[in-house]
Amino acid sequence: MKKNRIDIITMGCSKNLIDSERIIRRLHAKGYDAVHDSGNPEGEYVVVNTCGFIADAKEESIEMLLDLAKLKQEGKIGKIVAMGCLTQRYREELTTELPEIDIMLGKFDWGNFIDSLPDLKDTAKPKQWERELTTPPHSAYLKISEGCNRFCAFCAIPLITGRHTSRTIEEILEETESLVAKGVKEFNVIAQDLSSYGIDIYGSHKLAELIDRMAGIKGVEWIRLHYAYPADFPFDILDVMARHENVCKYIDIALQHVSDKVLNNMRRHITKEETISLIAEMRKRVPDIKIRTTLMVGFPGEGEEEFQELLDFVRTQKFDRMGAFAYSEEDDTWAAKNLKDLIPEETKQKRLDLLMEAQMTIYEEKNAEMYGKEVTLLVDETEGDTRICRSQWDSPEVDMNYYVKGSDAKPGDFIRARITGDQLYDFEADAI
Repeated sequence: MKKNRIDIITMGCSKNLIDSERIIRRLHAKGYDAVHDSGNPEGEYVVVNTCGFIADAKEESIEMLLDLAKLKQEGKIGKIVAMGCLTQRYREELTTELPEIDIMLGKFDWGNFIDSLPDLKDTAKPKQWERELTTPPHSAYLKISEGCNRFCAFCAIPLITGRHTSRTIEEILEETESLVAKGVKEFNVIAQDLSSYGIDIYGSHKLAELIDRMAGIKGVEWIRLHYAYPADFPFDILDVMARHENVCKYIDIALQHVSDKVLNNMRRHITKEETISLIAEMRKRVPDIKIRTTLMVGFPGEGEEEFQELLDFVRTQKFDRMGAFAYSEEDDTWAAKNLKDLIPEETKQKRLDLLMEAQMTIYEEKNAEMYGKEVTLLVDETEGDTRICRSQWDSPEVDMNYYVKGSDAKPGDFIRARITGDQLYDFEADAI
């Protein structure tokens, strides 16, 4: 165990990662050696920023805490601090079931823990949004709001994070300028519900205005949008995307399903017709847009007919990027209280497999169309004589990488390359 060292371990999504980055900044300002995801924790405190979204994520967070408990028993680490979504939702249960945890925090009160630590050096307290990046120095996530008001039947997020709360445009722009000054070129804008940005504090949709102003900041090379909601979608963001070269022609929007029956059961407040119309409008206003979506199989009410509707939808819409998962009942959600999960797990898995098989065929078709095309790429890392890059249509960690030969570019550089082949989820390319 190392005195004055504090390990931070982040579970779950990029929104959690931002919170961890803010914690690291505050700890460094107080004089502590804050280390993120080292793989070998040895601090006098180990902070676990947990995830509580779905069963697998919850299990992973609990397993991490149990592993740390063993290290604590062996004297390799000091106190265990649990925070984040899982503890926000199950604080009482975890306090009883995991007495090895020394300090139990929620998702939003981590500042109290940091303030309780003695100052090791006299430094001004950072602003709430200030952070130290754990991502490559040229790329950062930018969280513009917290929480969600949608209350979809299957989702526990509003139960964890509370109501949708937007940050002010001015604060977000200040953070953007601060990150640009540190060398950040790519901004992955995230929120649980991008579509609702601004309504709570300005009385109307403000996503388009925010992104328009961000795009005008010198040094902002790429802006990419994550987690829009299909109902009440702010169409003016598409005009901003089409107008600015540095706003990536990309949007991540979870559609979940297309059957009216299932959408109604999910409480998604949108119809099949409206969904198809939304996709068509996106492609009309931004012809080269690539849409990433997430779909769900096995939700209560999905029979063979409804699943076939979803399968046909995927085959006809030909999404550029797509993920899918099988429904699992989450505690205290509307679905858990009002709908019976009667679809056998093997049926859910079969449907999931069929859906992803259909998407694999689409990937193969779309990849073949890219052969010989020239693209602008951002270099993320080097591996020998290979540059590992992404295009404007590829978000970090979830989308395609481009393995480029014939370039001596450094991480953070933009290069041009010609696509020569693919590995289904990744491309091979030669620098131009």
